[in-house]
Amino acid sequence: MAKVYKKTSGNESIALYLGKRDFVDHVESVDIVDGVIKVDPAELEGRKVWVYLACAFRYGSDDLDVIGLSFRKDIWVKRIQIYPVVGTNPANTPMQEALLKKCGDQGHPFTFTIDTNLPCSVGLQPAPEDAGKSCGVDYEVKAYIANEADDPDEKISKKDTCRLIIRKIQFAPGKVGAGPKADISKNFMMSDKPVHLEASIEKELYFHGDPIPVNVKINNETTKVVKKIKITVEQTTEVLLYQSDKYSKTVLTEEFAEEIKGESTLEKTFTVIPLLSNNKEKRGLAVDGRLKDEDTNLASTTIIRPGMDKGMQGIMVSYKIKVNLLVSSGGLLGGLTAR
Repeated sequence: MAKVYKKTSGNESIALYLGKRDFVDHVESVDIVDGVIKVDPAELEGRKVWVYLACAFRYGSDDLDVIGLSFRKDIWVKRIQIYPVVGTNPANTPMQEALLKKCGDQGHPFTFTIDTNLPCSVGLQPAPEDAGKSCGVDYEVKAYIANEADDPDEKISKKDTCRLIIRKIQFAPGKVGAGPKADISKNFMMSDKPVHLEASIEKELYFHGDPIPVNVKINNETTKVVKKIKITVEQTTEVLLYQSDKYSKTVLTEEFAEEIKGESTLEKTFTVIPLLSNNKEKRGLAVDGRLKDEDTNLASTTIIRPGMDKGMQGIMVSYKIKVNLLVSSGGLLGGLTAR
């Protein structure tokens, strides 16, 4: 175990230990969340120790939580009583055995299983001048001292809590289907013949940072000249929980100086690489969940499996590649969709 993540409560009575903070959604199952809570009973004063895992949608920063209004909606919550121990626990995982060696006799293991229909961690990129947490879906493991697991009348002091944000990240399916293909033809004034455009990509899925080869075929039957080929990648984000909001943002635009004279053809592959590093200033762009100031990526495409509740996803993300021909005295647009 290369690194241990630890958070201690303000009164130092409890400490939360995790061996990792990224948990992979394998489509059919999700990595279990296994950790350890270290408990010092001396300061509990008869109270109990609990731990919960929550998936929540945040649509406002903590400093906006005023006059009893919360800008956080829990999508899914599970709670476990850690101390005093009740019932029997499942066998410890290798991760928990390693963590227990650090905690000694005061260590208590816990295990959560994340439902497969829950969304992955995703956030909306704030503007450079924005402060506080960004809007999005996040996961939180929190240990706390209380008399009851979830009593709305019991006020829990911050010094009696410790928490760590974790990420549920999307793992690409092992089987990747053939890529999409689109074609379009357009006639221009004073010409009885069209320009044909066909665009395709080899597969439907690419990893972050992968070059994306876009295959372009052009048959220019007119007397006009195609001056440039413009390739655009758009991210479409649909926010589902607090309002119905759908919008698109361009994450890549590249122009290629290819001249196709009248009554001629072109067949060529152009490579593009959409990256978050080229879109740091775009507010509202969907990005994979972020831990503190760590770098992240453009948000992964949301994979909806049969039977899943679309409304549970919080934020849905998809991508589209568009190919645009710049023609003398006119324009021609074709598009194809890829994940």
